[in-house]
Amino acid sequence: MAKIIYTLTDEAPMLATYSFLPVIEAYASTAGVEVETRDISLAGRIIAALGDLLPADQATPDALAELGELAKTPEANIIKLPNISASMPQLKAAIAELKQQGLDLPDYPDNPTSDAEKDVKARYDSVKGSAVNPVLREGNSDRRAPASVKNYAKKHPHSMGAWSSSSKTNVATMGENDFRSNEKSVVVSEAGSLTIQHVGADGAVTVLKDSFPVLAGEVVDSTFLDAAALDAFLLEQVAQAKADGVLFSVHLKATMMKVSDPIIFGHVVKAFFADVFAQYGGDLAAAGLSPNNGLGGILAGLDALPNG
Repeated sequence: MAKIIYTLTDEAPMLATYSFLPVIEAYASTAGVEVETRDISLAGRIIAALGDLLPADQATPDALAELGELAKTPEANIIKLPNISASMPQLKAAIAELKQQGLDLPDYPDNPTSDAEKDVKARYDSVKGSAVNPVLREGNSDRRAPASVKNYAKKHPHSMGAWSSSSKTNVATMGENDFRSNEKSVVVSEAGSLTIQHVGADGAVTVLKDSFPVLAGEVVDSTFLDAAALDAFLLEQVAQAKADGVLFSVHLKATMMKVSDPIIFGHVVKAFFADVFAQYGGDLAAAGLSPNNGLGGILAGLDALPNG
């Protein structure tokens, strides 16, 4: 029997599912097509990632891994609803909610010391950010625009409107000491393994990733961002925006670039509230409140402190 898999995700899509899924099931049944569901919500992925640490009656199969394999096949039919690209606050909130529901999950270890804690942290981190789309788009998902759509756009181009020379809009970029200016690429001559290391100003070497395999002819691209230069650039741009009377905004893809961009966002928050962090930065850090989680995360954390 033919089959369609409908994904259960988070928030508003779940509300829509209650009205939309029965419609799909009704239409599909008349054609002899079976409709099944798979839970790839944030909560579902948390439970699946730590399934072997839970009692047998609380563990669930890894639906995302199953769909990832299915997506590689030409006959796959998957209806994927929008899902959360979870930030750290959302991840911790979901863990807390699941624990309140009686699931025997460990807390998120911010500073793991044992191998077991490092393993738990790695599992939780695997469900952060845009963890679903790369898996389901790995297979036969073709997102290219059809030729008819391209031709229509060529015949009827969208007007961007008139841009006034008096507009104060300004797009700023570092220009130096950033990812773009420091980028280096190399073609690997033969198969082997690489190690990623950070060499500090004092010469101290920290291994960031120990030994990962590469193929002959594979392109390895690397870069780095100077944090001090970033801070100076951000302070300059915040001051310029205030002087010009324009809105200061920054666009980061923190859910996809889930290692680097939350850290960069933290630098932005510190620059925007420079006076606050100059006076209270140490106290906030001591309370475990990081600018990487944004102003909302800090304010929520302050409410939980005795003198918040």
